Amino acid sequence: MAQIRAFKGIRPVRSKVHLVATRPYYSYKKNVLKAKLEDNPFTFLHIINPEFGAQIKTKPNSTERFLQVKQKFNDFKAADILTTDREAQLYIYRQSRAGMVVSGFFAGVSVDDYLNGSIKIHEQTLTAREDVFTNYLHTVGFNAEPVLLTYEGQAPIQKMLDTYLETRAEYEFTTTDCITHEVWLLSPTDSAVICEAFQNVPALYIADGHHRCASSARYTQQLREKGQAYPVAADYFLGYLVDEREVQIAAFHRLLKSTNGLDLKGLIAILANEGQVEILPSAQVPTQQHDIHIYMEKTWLKFRPNLHFINDQDPIETLDSFILSDLILKPIFGIIDLKTTNQVEFVPGNEPIQKMIDAIDAKKFEVAFLLHPASIADVKKVADAGLNMPPKSTWVEPKLRSGLTIYSLEA
Repeated sequence: MAQIRAFKGIRPVRSKVHLVATRPYYSYKKNVLKAKLEDNPFTFLHIINPEFGAQIKTKPNSTERFLQVKQKFNDFKAADILTTDREAQLYIYRQSRAGMVVSGFFAGVSVDDYLNGSIKIHEQTLTAREDVFTNYLHTVGFNAEPVLLTYEGQAPIQKMLDTYLETRAEYEFTTTDCITHEVWLLSPTDSAVICEAFQNVPALYIADGHHRCASSARYTQQLREKGQAYPVAADYFLGYLVDEREVQIAAFHRLLKSTNGLDLKGLIAILANEGQVEILPSAQVPTQQHDIHIYMEKTWLKFRPNLHFINDQDPIETLDSFILSDLILKPIFGIIDLKTTNQVEFVPGNEPIQKMIDAIDAKKFEVAFLLHPASIADVKKVADAGLNMPPKSTWVEPKLRSGLTIYSLEA
C-alpha cells in the first residue's frame, strides 16, 4: 500500500517557469553554469548557488551556505517569481522528447513507507552524503528535486492521467535539450481519488534518488527523536510517481585507463577460455543480454560468457554489470572495487558511441566495454530480494528538473 498526499506546491509563475526550472546544478559544466547564472536572473540555479559573484563565500555544504540557500528561496517568493498554491493538490507532469513520453504525479510520498520497506531500494547510500542532505533539509525546509519512483500500473490511476492529459496544461515549455515539459494541476477532489487509488499499489520502487529518499527519512526520524510537534508535511518527501512501463533504462558503459600491458591478442586468448569471442565489423551496442562489446586497438569484439558463469538463481549475478566485473575487470585487470578505483570511467548509455571511440583512439583510455541495459524487471528482482546492484548499473530516464514544483517540509 503506497501512502501519498496532496500538497500546496510552491512553483514558478507561469510567465517565468521556463526560466526558473533547471537541470540539477551538478549536471552542468562549470563554464555553462557560470553563463546561465550570469544571463538568467530567474533560474533556480541562483537558489542553489546563492553566493554567485560574491567576494566572500561560505564553505560548500555548510549550514551557513544552506542558510544562504534558504534566504535566496525566500527572496524568489518575495519577488513573486515563486508562488504558493492555495489548495493542497497533486500535479501531473509529462516529459516528452523523440523516443520517450513519460507522465506521472508529483506527490508527497510517505517516509514510513520507506522505513517499513514498502518503498523498495536497489542501491546503497553513502553515509557522508546522507549527512549533508539531512542537514540541508533541516536548514532549508523544502524539496525541490523529486525522487523518481515507479509503480505497477493501475487502471483507475491511468484513467485519471489520460483524462487530464487531454486538457490544456498549466505549464508547457520546451528546453534547449529538445524536451517538452507540461504540468497539470489536479483538483482537490481528483487528488483525493488518486491518493486513495495508490493505496492499492503494493509497492513503490526507487528508480533514481536513493540519497534524497534516505536523507528525507533520516530528517523525519531526527524530528521524531526530539519528541516535539512538527508539521505533517515532514512525514513525507517530494516524489514523482511513474508507471514502470514508461521509465527508460540505459546501461552505463565502462572505459578502462590501463590494461597493465595486456594487448588485444592476449585479451582475446583469455576471453576465449570463458566464452565466445568474435570480431565485429563495426561499432555497435549489444542487442541482447549477456553480450559485452569491447573496443581496443581500433578493433571491436563481441564477448558472450559461457552459460555456467551465469547464476540465474541470483538476481545480482545475472546482471551484465556484475558479469563484466566478475569475469573481466577483477581477475584480468585487478579492478576490485568500482566505488574506489580511479581506473574506470562510466559513460551513460544515452551518450554516442563515438565519444568512447574517440577516448580510446586518443589514448586517454585503453579499452571500452559496452553493456546491454538492465530491465525494470531486473531492477525489481534485485529490490524485492533486498539486494543492491553494482555501482553504475543503470542510467534511468526521465531526468527531472529542479524548481518545477517545490514541496515545503514546514507547511
